[in-house]
Amino acid sequence: MTAIQAVYVRGHEERPDPKPHIVYRIEIQAHVRSWQMWRRYSEFVELQTELTKSTGSSPPAALPPKNSLAILRGPFRDSSSMTEERRAGLETYLRAIISAKDDRWRECYAFRDFLGVPVGRQGTMAEGSTSTKQFSSSSWLDEHLELQAKIRDIRADINKRDALSDRGDVSASHTANVQAKKKLAEALSRVRTLKQGLQELGMAAMAQGELQRRTDMVARLQDDCEKLGKMVTVTRQAPRPAAAPSSQGFTNVAIAPESDRAALLSLSKPVTRVFGAKKPQETEVTRPLDDQGLVQLQNTQLEQQDSQLASLTHILQRQRHLGEAIGAELAVHNELLDELNNDVDRVGGKLISAKKQLNRLG
Repeated sequence: MTAIQAVYVRGHEERPDPKPHIVYRIEIQAHVRSWQMWRRYSEFVELQTELTKSTGSSPPAALPPKNSLAILRGPFRDSSSMTEERRAGLETYLRAIISAKDDRWRECYAFRDFLGVPVGRQGTMAEGSTSTKQFSSSSWLDEHLELQAKIRDIRADINKRDALSDRGDVSASHTANVQAKKKLAEALSRVRTLKQGLQELGMAAMAQGELQRRTDMVARLQDDCEKLGKMVTVTRQAPRPAAAPSSQGFTNVAIAPESDRAALLSLSKPVTRVFGAKKPQETEVTRPLDDQGLVQLQNTQLEQQDSQLASLTHILQRQRHLGEAIGAELAVHNELLDELNNDVDRVGGKLISAKKQLNRLG
């Protein structure tokens, strides 16, 4: 559902139709929008019944009790303190559902419908589902923000997996990797749905500049998912005994023992590498690596450079398209200016002719 940040019950109104009753104003705030709903106390009671029936347990907070003397006092004879007490109780009830660790109540359709969550964002897509959701402009941005948070969660799971692998906890590391894969599969499905929703918004006369900006946002999400897909398929090997500490940030790097280095380079020579006429300087990253590790380090850096070049290429292509569009627009404006200049000359000639005729008449 839409990522709701806060819920308030701000006030109430007395309404006479269909019979005298009190309605409470509920204000809902999400990432990029806010709205309000008007609900009666009886609708809160119906929501409580539906949530209990759907989830099998009552929500984390109870509704404020119904005033048993309301019938004797009349519908609008409750004191202001009693009304304020009920308003505060209703706000506590809704906030408890929003902030609960267990999301089964707030994910229930009855609760989403009660708060008037936009149709395009009612519920997250089930895994493997191919149904297309209808997005509004604001709900599309809500979904994008949630996907960014999901990608951060996946990265956190991968980091947790690597940390557990370094400690030798293979079982927990595997569990964290499985969780990351599941979240990534869900994220990929939602990114595809987000892309389809953007195409529909584009057909609904969205501004070209905003459409291009959101297209770039989707492209960045797809790039992040692709990188995460590579990361979840690579597991970090536990370090071998008697080996130097591994270089932080690289996986599957075999580290050569010092004895192998001494046998290879002989003790009479310093432990350095010579790749050309000028001797390169060892760094903290390259010092513990053997030849295979250096090759993998070089390949990793090349992949990073390729990725950066691909991003730069995309930016340059975008700039070229903008330049071409600006050039076409300027050409149209030049044509319009030429036509305007011709019209001015034509009107000027007519004015001169009219002036001559007036002089003759005078």
